[in-house]
Amino acid sequence: MTAVKATPTTPPPRLPVRDKAAAGERGWGGVSPMLTRLAAEEATGVLVRERGSLHLVDGHVVHAESPSAPGLELLLTAHGTLGAEAWEAAARATDDRHATTRLLLDGGLLSPGALELCHLGALYDAAYFVLAPSSTPGRFRYGVTHPIGGVRPVPVAALERETLRRRDLLHRVWPDAATDGAPLVRADPVAPPPVTARQAAVLAQVDGVRTAPDIARVLGRRAYPTLLDVRRLVSAGLVSPRPPTPATRPSPGTGTGTTDSVGTDPHVTDPDITLLKRLRDALEAL
Repeated sequence: MTAVKATPTTPPPRLPVRDKAAAGERGWGGVSPMLTRLAAEEATGVLVRERGSLHLVDGHVVHAESPSAPGLELLLTAHGTLGAEAWEAAARATDDRHATTRLLLDGGLLSPGALELCHLGALYDAAYFVLAPSSTPGRFRYGVTHPIGGVRPVPVAALERETLRRRDLLHRVWPDAATDGAPLVRADPVAPPPVTARQAAVLAQVDGVRTAPDIARVLGRRAYPTLLDVRRLVSAGLVSPRPPTPATRPSPGTGTGTTDSVGTDPHVTDPDITLLKRLRDALEAL
């Protein structure tokens, strides 16, 4: 018997390993490929998506707005940080050279710290909805600026990281995103668990019609913390999305395809109805 000497085999190639540092710098790059590309080319303009828009200057996000999130104006004026009249006057005086926020700062009506805090809160809240998964393609219009002006530009990577963090936290509190946009109803369990003061204020606004964004506007609060409060209330069994209204069923005698419905056509006259009934009786007699 001839001994066969085994030869060493070539080891398989190593599996690719994700570079966490590089992924963190680019914000994972999976939230919006178009936004990532616009950041790379340092574009200026507005990115319009299904649930809102992002304004960019030199590839940084300077403003965001969504119908689902209270805007900067509401956050500034809801609790006395700025008078509503002062905001309206500055908005009317805005032109191509002076942004609304610059007029307020120059006039001493608003402190830089309060403006930056409310601006970032409104920006991140709106961006959470704007960057939500969508089946509708976004579009970008170059050169468009927003009259509010840039307060503190936010890198796209930072915005994407924060958006993913918020999605993850909401999912861990309650995994069903239907609570974010559906009308809410109270559950009223027999032994309700204790709630915080913030959650109690949210619970008091649940009326079967308002959604979480609606409640945020009524309370003059940011959208994302309100979404968290709502999901925690749902998790505690105190709130639930309102079930969809069932489709109205036709009453007996009004359905299509029955001989009783011949009289519902406005173009059929009384003699025609009599003739139709006689024909029907004749057919039944055969």
